[in-house]
Amino acid sequence: MSDPVTSNIAVGSVATDSSQSATTPDASRREPTSSSAGTTELAGQSVTALLDHEKKKLETAKQLVIGSLRFVPDFPIPGIKFIDILPIFQNPVAFESLLEVLVLLIRERFGNQIPDVIIGLEARGFLFGPTLALRLNRAFVPVRKKGKMPGACKTVEYMKEYGKDEFQVQEGAIQPGQTCLIVDDIIATGGTAAAAGQLVEISNAKLMGYLFMIEITNLKGKALLGDKPMITLIEHDEEE
Repeated sequence: MSDPVTSNIAVGSVATDSSQSATTPDASRREPTSSSAGTTELAGQSVTALLDHEKKKLETAKQLVIGSLRFVPDFPIPGIKFIDILPIFQNPVAFESLLEVLVLLIRERFGNQIPDVIIGLEARGFLFGPTLALRLNRAFVPVRKKGKMPGACKTVEYMKEYGKDEFQVQEGAIQPGQTCLIVDDIIATGGTAAAAGQLVEISNAKLMGYLFMIEITNLKGKALLGDKPMITLIEHDEEE
């Protein structure tokens, strides 16, 4: 077994604003609670490129996904409200609808330009990333925490509210020139997604954009992703 070969590239801190440092979540997809109950809304994305029956399917699937989410207070620690997506995968109808709507959103945003590689982030990006890749007849590549994959790996470093962490992809898993779409369940502060984007860049591949099931809008993680397209199914804001 080879030791990982690293090419450390720092990704911008996810808690550089001192006003946010006490509440900024990390890659665990935790989100801070607020005094209000919060709101969950459908992402306001144009679907004008879709046919009428596809638009209807898209909106129905969004509602089904929202209805399948579970909000767990004080997990994993007091003061944290956790968005649980696992009930979606316990319902075959909800899971099938999720895959259908994600394929529709990819086609709506990129047309016939289907990505060569779907890149899933540890750990919940693995729940639907491989199935989505299979549906698109494309490769799936996992991005994991440092030390969890054998052989030579490319590595980037990113910041969390309590320190640094590192993401890796295996050497050769992403080929130069391939187009890549990064997928994960939730974008909160954006640190892990931005790190995965760095892995695509140092692999000399092309980052088409990002796809998330849920965006926590008040945490403004999109700001770390630059000008790359970002597809989201649901927007959630606890401050409203």
